Amino acid sequence: MLKSIHICKEEERFLQSYNKNMKMEYSSKQNYTSYKRFCKTLTLEDDPQLIEDYKKVHAAGAGWPEITQGMLDVGILDMEIYIAGSHLFMIMDTVPDFDHEEAMKVLATKPRQSEWEAYVSRFQKTSAEASADEKWQLVERIYKLGD
Repeated sequence: MLKSIHICKEEERFLQSYNKNMKMEYSSKQNYTSYKRFCKTLTLEDDPQLIEDYKKVHAAGAGWPEITQGMLDVGILDMEIYIAGSHLFMIMDTVPDFDHEEAMKVLATKPRQSEWEAYVSRFQKTSAEASADEKWQLVERIYKLGD
C-alpha cells in the first residue's frame, strides 16, 4: 500500500517551467492515509478559445454532479487536472484496492457519463464516442523522490 504524500513537487516543477508567470503552487489536504495514484495525459484541440472554454467547463462548481458521483462510486478519491498549452495531465488518487480496468468499465455505464464524454470531446483530440478510458492515456512513473 502506498502512503499519503503531499502534491507531487515533480509535477509542480514541470508546470512552473512551462510558464513562470502563472500560479503553479497549490495546497492540498487529503482525508485518506493510503491510496493508489494514476497519472494520465490527454491532448486538447490547439485552439485558444476551445482551451479557455474547456477550463470553464472544469472550473470549481461547473462539473456535472452525476459525473463527480460516478467517479466517487468507482473508488476515485481525488482528481486534479493540470494544463500546459494544449496538453492535460491528470493525477487520480483511488482506493488502495482499485482495479483500473474494471473501474473504467463501470464508470462508462454511470448516469450521464457517455453524455459528458460526448460533450467534452469537442475540446479534445478524440471522437465523441470515445470513453474516458480511451481518451486519457496512462503514463508510467519513471522517478520518485526517495526511491
